[in-house]
Amino acid sequence: MKIIVDAMGGDNAPQEIVKGAINAARARPGLEIVLVGKEAEVKAAAAECGPLPETVKIVNATEVIEMHDDPATAFKTKKDSSMTVGLTMLKNGEGDAFVSAGSTGALLSAGTLLVKRVRGIRRAAMAPLVPVSGKGLVLVDCGANAECTVEYLLQFAYLGSFYASRALGMEKPRVGLLNIGTEDTKGDQLRLDAYQALKAAGDAGHLNFIGNIEAKEAIKGGCDVVVADGFSGNVMLKTIEGVGSFVGKELKGMFLQSVGTKVAALLVKSGLRAFKERLDPDTIGGTPFLGLQKPVIKAHGSSKARAIENAVYQAITAAEADLAGQIEANIELMKVGR
Repeated sequence: MKIIVDAMGGDNAPQEIVKGAINAARARPGLEIVLVGKEAEVKAAAAECGPLPETVKIVNATEVIEMHDDPATAFKTKKDSSMTVGLTMLKNGEGDAFVSAGSTGALLSAGTLLVKRVRGIRRAAMAPLVPVSGKGLVLVDCGANAECTVEYLLQFAYLGSFYASRALGMEKPRVGLLNIGTEDTKGDQLRLDAYQALKAAGDAGHLNFIGNIEAKEAIKGGCDVVVADGFSGNVMLKTIEGVGSFVGKELKGMFLQSVGTKVAALLVKSGLRAFKERLDPDTIGGTPFLGLQKPVIKAHGSSKARAIENAVYQAITAAEADLAGQIEANIELMKVGR
């Protein structure tokens, strides 16, 4: 397995990116890592991590796509950027997956036009694993496509279902359509029409569609895959992140109020640590772009070494799952009216 890593993408590049990728290579014997970026800077960052493992290689790229660059054209104007070079390598079969903490928009544009979507897929979608009860919740889409059609949402349902089953080991993942109520008469015209398309797929046995679902029920584990347009999905994701941060802060303040609460904190310390770990985005590492011909993983822009290491593991899982192959085999089912 060979994972290509954009060493220059993200707020903490290249030091934390390089460290995380090297940690992954050391933890997984046989895993090959290709670090793409400004060679001198990448080598300097690698030197801080000790001897470079033989399975880690460096490929020089003289440019960097910055956050202020136009996401739609940056990969074209900066053809020797770490992102463009890395994705071109992936396209040419020089790696099994690509990881970047760089610009989300630029990565989506470059991934779509260089790696390309699976034939028949209308839009690639971002599908983070949200840390709720059970194995988590696949939220698709969470920001790549603010405006959607019924066919987009139908395809998102299949993409999320395939990812949940093949990459995350969820058996017959339950698919819900994010809506303002559970009744089939709720929502705007897009949601009404999407409900009918998803219900038809469920009745035919192609999806385990459970109907509309409200955000509060999805968070409590009411489904395994929640389908949304990118605008609604992003609002839901950011709300979950904010609530998690708020609850964690409030709990910490509560346990520090008195000697008694501090003693109580010691008694539940392991549980609190597990709770914090579950909500920590670094535990998952990144978000896959579903629908592309090869796995592309978007790590958080603020990722440090631990997040990058976990993003590399996520890339391995996605590559082993062969999602593109499953999508190609079922593409005819993913068209409205079929």
